Amino acid sequence: MRMSDEEYFRSCVAKERILAKLLGHENIEECYESAGVLWDNGKALPKWTRDWSACGPLMVQYDLSPVYDHPPDHAPSTRVTIGAIVAQFTDHPSKQQAVMYAIVKAAIHVLEYRKAHHMA
Repeated sequence: MRMSDEEYFRSCVAKERILAKLLGHENIEECYESAGVLWDNGKALPKWTRDWSACGPLMVQYDLSPVYDHPPDHAPSTRVTIGAIVAQFTDHPSKQQAVMYAIVKAAIHVLEYRKAHHMA
C-alpha cells in the first residue's frame, strides 16, 4: 500500500538523515521547507532520494548495481534489486524515485556493514 505524499517525503528525508549520519554528519536539523540542514557548515542536506545529481554518485562510490527484474513475459520491470535491497515500483511515486530510494538504502546497508565490521 502506497503512503501519502507527505509520508513518502518524510520517509525520504529519514533515509537521507540516516545516510548523512553514517557519513559523519552529526548535527542535522530537519526543516520541512529545506528537508534538513547540515549544521557543520550550514550546507543543505543532499536530496539523495529525490535528486539524481545527489544520488548518482552513490552508485559509483559504493559499487552499487541496480538490477531491474523483468517478468518472463517481457513485460516492463516491476521492481529494482540492489544486493539485498528490493524496491517495488508501485510503492513509490515513480520508477525513478523507487530506484533512487533503493540506491540510498543500499548505500546505507554498505556503510552499516562497514561500520559493524570496522572497515570504514
